[in-house]
Amino acid sequence: MGPKPVVPQSGALFQQTLLEMVNVKHPLVKLADVIDWEEIERTFGAHFVSSTGRPALRPRLVAGLIYLQHAYDCSDEVIINTWVENPYVQYFTGETYFQTESPLDSSSLTRWRKRIGEEGVETLLALSIDAARGAKVIKKTSCEQVIVDTTVMPKAIAHPTDSRLLEKSRQHLVKAAKAHGLKLRQNYNRCAPRLAVQAGRYAHAKQYKRMRKTLRSLRSRVGRVLRDIERQLHQLPEQARIKVRELLQRTGRILTQQRKDKNKLYALHAPEVECIAKGKARMPYEFGVKVSVATTFKEGLVVGMRSMPGNPYDGHTLAETLEQVGILTGADKPPKTVIVDKGYQGVEVPGVRILRSGQKRGITKTLKAMIKRRSAVEPTIGHMKVDGRLARNPLKGALGDAIHAVMCGAGHNLRLILAALRLFCARLGVAVQEIIGLLADRLRFAGAVFT
Repeated sequence: MGPKPVVPQSGALFQQTLLEMVNVKHPLVKLADVIDWEEIERTFGAHFVSSTGRPALRPRLVAGLIYLQHAYDCSDEVIINTWVENPYVQYFTGETYFQTESPLDSSSLTRWRKRIGEEGVETLLALSIDAARGAKVIKKTSCEQVIVDTTVMPKAIAHPTDSRLLEKSRQHLVKAAKAHGLKLRQNYNRCAPRLAVQAGRYAHAKQYKRMRKTLRSLRSRVGRVLRDIERQLHQLPEQARIKVRELLQRTGRILTQQRKDKNKLYALHAPEVECIAKGKARMPYEFGVKVSVATTFKEGLVVGMRSMPGNPYDGHTLAETLEQVGILTGADKPPKTVIVDKGYQGVEVPGVRILRSGQKRGITKTLKAMIKRRSAVEPTIGHMKVDGRLARNPLKGALGDAIHAVMCGAGHNLRLILAALRLFCARLGVAVQEIIGLLADRLRFAGAVFT
């Protein structure tokens, strides 16, 4: 019943290895050489011990897929399909020979992320920082000066409106009642969707009195379905009762919340979503979680990234962010200098010099130039949202927010390393061509002299 030894077939004796197939100067090949895969195997090996049944997946395989997923902005399904087609991706994940079938399913990546948690993905971010040092993208002293800012990581939810939330709640209640055999007096499957659509049309036409009247009708129908299920709740078994009661509580919050209430529910399946205003004219409100970002002063490498649930004041997140930077960079102490914007007024961190935008007192010409470079963190955040996956978080719950934020930082670091390796290969190719041309000129000159 144990694993059988792999006996090489006659055709495999002459099979070409991936190292012989790929270009050794390709950036992915060089990137695979600077990442400490042994540390990944040692750190995550304990999470994947399989004593019975099918052997666990190799940590390098799944870690490499998650790295490239965030570097190239791919979903779980797309990165696995790319792995089957691309020999460079297979080499990056530790394969010796080219494989034609996928060794895992997309659900394996989901279970892998849940098992390692936030601490595990922080290890991946720390290893990307070490890889940047190995590729000479940053120096040893680059982590002593950092730029810190916050942004919003939007959740993968529809824009919340009262009509949409009420209709979605009714649909879930009717579905739960049908699944558990509860008989409803009325389910309003015909009139409630029409009311939700009509409310949106009235809002678009700015006929707010009619819109409010339609919402009252829709709210009353959702309340009837809710109370009908509450009366029959005692008929359900304990485990089903807990799930249905949680759905009833969320629906009750949607029914009773008002426009200016705090801690409102913006998504039925994601109660952790918050409404955050960042002062943008094009987007006054964003629905997700606040994320703190720390980058190096010169290179823009992400050395700290963490989700901040609860929408805290920016200044209250600085100490926690600097502590994470010290741990991930291996310094075990916060950076010496941090540059922030005016949103961090009134906060001090022991042993750290804080430079704020607009600061006048005690500012020399050098410090003024450093403060002026604070805005360099903004394009870094923009690249993570456009080129990476920071613009939409598909993972579930607060744990999904924490994991996704950290891996977006690791993906940005990999893109910086790959760009540096491409530039190095291009310069090396130009230098080789110049040397070959110089040698050819000298050979022609020597031939002419000899003749």
